Amino acid sequence: MPSAARAVDDPAGVAETVEEAILSRRSIRAYTGRAVPRELIQRLLELAGRAPSGNNIQPWRAYVFTGKPLEALGRAMQEAFLSDQPGHGREYEYYTDPLVEPYLGRRRACGWGLYGLLGIGRGDFAASRAYHATNYNFFGAPAGLVFTIDRKLAVGSWLDYGMFLGTLMVAARGFGLATCPEASIASYPKIVRAHAGIGEDEIVVCGMALGYPRADAPINGFQPERIDPSEFAIFIG
Repeated sequence: MPSAARAVDDPAGVAETVEEAILSRRSIRAYTGRAVPRELIQRLLELAGRAPSGNNIQPWRAYVFTGKPLEALGRAMQEAFLSDQPGHGREYEYYTDPLVEPYLGRRRACGWGLYGLLGIGRGDFAASRAYHATNYNFFGAPAGLVFTIDRKLAVGSWLDYGMFLGTLMVAARGFGLATCPEASIASYPKIVRAHAGIGEDEIVVCGMALGYPRADAPINGFQPERIDPSEFAIFIG
């Protein structure tokens, strides 16, 4: 289908169908300086809020950073990361330790592919660390979102949260916007709390960069392979 193929090749364009939005959604790591209007961010959150949740409890909460507050948050997290500041860490386990196959292989392929595109060789820890630090200023995006969940909620609400985040990222493509979900932001919950006024009753789930993608940035063409349904789907009947 030509339209779907176009959307995959041009993540900076506007996705005109649901299929285009899904196929062109990727983690974008280079943004233009163009601001995203507050009203548009509000609209995206309204659309994301249509995601299903168990008994409609809607467990999501979003903090939207732009301008000087975004710069201050990013600077604080980068400084903590680059100086190995103690006392930080996620409040939940994102990956199992150790990560086993086939998941370990997929994770490595993603990392090697990303850093290879950037010209960072295996074992170049200084370069990879410097690039990793760009996670914490939301890759220079004009808007950085931080998502939290009530500490009292159970795993089912975390499943609901995934549907909310997925809906938000797909909806953004319908307006020519790009995103990058960032579990790394949850590595500095104390800093996030201080900058957003978040209480201890909320767990920082993740962050998300939001903005208009740079068409001239090779990194924005990175798209790790997806496994075929034949590898994960079992049809019965």
